[in-house]
Amino acid sequence: MKALVYTGERTLELRQMPDPIPKPGEVLVRVDAVGICGSDIHAYLGHDERRPAPLILGHEVAGTIASGPRTGQRVTVNPLATCGICPACREGRDNLCPDRQIISMPPREGGFAEFITSPERNLIAIPDTVSAPVACLAEPLACGWHAVKLGNRVLGGPAARVLILGGGAIGFGAALAARALGSTDITIVEPNAIRRRRLTEIDDFPVVEHAPSGHAPDLLIDAAGFATTREVASETVRPGGVILHIGLGQATNGLNIRRMTLQEITFIGTYTYTQGDFEECAAAIIDGRLGRCDWTDIRSLSEGAAAFAEIVGNAIASPKVVLLP
Repeated sequence: MKALVYTGERTLELRQMPDPIPKPGEVLVRVDAVGICGSDIHAYLGHDERRPAPLILGHEVAGTIASGPRTGQRVTVNPLATCGICPACREGRDNLCPDRQIISMPPREGGFAEFITSPERNLIAIPDTVSAPVACLAEPLACGWHAVKLGNRVLGGPAARVLILGGGAIGFGAALAARALGSTDITIVEPNAIRRRRLTEIDDFPVVEHAPSGHAPDLLIDAAGFATTREVASETVRPGGVILHIGLGQATNGLNIRRMTLQEITFIGTYTYTQGDFEECAAAIIDGRLGRCDWTDIRSLSEGAAAFAEIVGNAIASPKVVLLP
């Protein structure tokens, strides 16, 4: 099969690779569309020791089942493979399974290729009315869906005022999820001017360069995850409010722990989604609750290396680049 292989820092090569072979309980999936995630960019830059070269990256996949009794069915793929029997899995928190694996991280090769293998239970059917570039957004949008549900649970209902730091796919997706789950006052902070312009073309969320002073949101979502954004989050959220930390830009520093303690601010690290969250998010895409989802920049897999370089250079306005193998 054809695959875009990460071979070293800032290096991707289009290669011929052996077709993957499904294990028991798995099926072969032909990849029809795959998104570029921030974690793929971290690996590309050499910042993710969990993804050593050489490796096929990419975990935001929609495709068509190519083996087994469901052959020919169009699906979106939950890339988290979990054990199903540990306490976390039995409690419905399978994203915390200690034995979880994710495609694009050893031992599972990723979706920047013509085929992947996946546990059959991870495949969610999509109707013909939903294109593959839209269906592959179920993965990044499910991250925001999961996070907003956690925050609303602490607040006792939909947050009245939401501030989101970062207007990439995770941050923008969190805004879409917050609106679908009942919030109405939602603002996105995005420092990149070309992305700010693009976001205002896509939807009517207020998009600003800096966190507004005196805003004091009930729910603050850090979709970037740097020391500077954590500092803004912990100094901006209202007393008794909630910070949802999704971004993984930088591992340490930034929080104003004194203010968080004195103002009883809840900080939640939020990782991916549960299978239930993924299914709910896919259903919300299918029935239109998350909008048209037609805001991606679509490229061929052969243009993947150039797309990575453009993303790193802040030259792409859209929140998401989707590759078509």
